[in-house]
Amino acid sequence: MCGRYAIKTIPEAMQAAFGYEDRPNFPPRYNIAPTQPVPVVTIDQGRRRFVLMRWGFIPGWVKDPKDFPLVFNIRSEGAREKPSFRAAFTRRRALMPADAFYEWKTEGKVKTPYMARRPDSGLFAFPALWETWTSPDGSEMDTAALITGPAEGPMAAIHHRSPVILDPANWNEWLDPETTAERAEALLSPPLQIELELVPIGPAIGRVANDGPEVQRPAGETVAAPAADAVPKRTRSAKADKGGQGSLF
Repeated sequence: MCGRYAIKTIPEAMQAAFGYEDRPNFPPRYNIAPTQPVPVVTIDQGRRRFVLMRWGFIPGWVKDPKDFPLVFNIRSEGAREKPSFRAAFTRRRALMPADAFYEWKTEGKVKTPYMARRPDSGLFAFPALWETWTSPDGSEMDTAALITGPAEGPMAAIHHRSPVILDPANWNEWLDPETTAERAEALLSPPLQIELELVPIGPAIGRVANDGPEVQRPAGETVAAPAADAVPKRTRSAKADKGGQGSLF
């Protein structure tokens, strides 16, 4: 489960990587948390767009967000069939750019935060779903949540779930509204978690107010990404996949 991530890549580099025409001045963010505005790449009439959305998916039928759980992660397993996400999975798929995310390893009463990133510290993208929620007074709010799957590679030692990292070769097909829900679901497997390295960091990441480069300062030895020939085949644990974000409906 992912509740914090980072984007420190300069806007020009992110625009070049994702191919949208917008020129947003999005500042570096080192500690993004749910309910905050986040960059989301969508497609509109065949063109990629950069849009700021609330990180926390709200289905259109919700009358009051206070009565609906905060859904910032959506499980890949069965998302296309669940009432809360079915329409978005079919018509409103998106990408959430990132260059790092955070997870805590729990050992007894001790929780150690780790930063997960690509070995080259480069950009990647979480597959996401989005929805425009309309309030009773008619105002609208765009909302989104990233998709998770069973953890693999180094991440499996930290948590049994991890954000899916979508293969860049599949970005176009994932965003294309003509792609069927069945095909879109197939694009989520296998993910690229195996390419991640883990960096232990200090407890500063635990406070949302801390949003500077100091939260990424290493506090121990990096766990390197495994060699390609050492990566096991993708497996799923039915026991581990029960409960949690995105499994409510």
